[in-house]
Amino acid sequence: MRMTRGIAAFLLVVAAFMIFEWINLGFNLAPGHKRSFYVVHGILIGVNLLVALALGVVGLRGWRAAGRREEAGPRG
Repeated sequence: MRMTRGIAAFLLVVAAFMIFEWINLGFNLAPGHKRSFYVVHGILIGVNLLVALALGVVGLRGWRAAGRREEAGPRG
């Protein structure tokens, strides 16, 4: 499956947004909750950062591949 630069850019934007959003959430967790609350949110933050990293890698690889296809011409 070929990825266009538009789709790759969308994936990169989503990845950047997810990283910003979840790190921001981590800093804004209010004190005074039970430890389990922080453990669950820590796991959620970690998993979502890994998903964002995966989306970023796929988006970056798609962006580069689309650029190589554009340089190769219409038959690339």
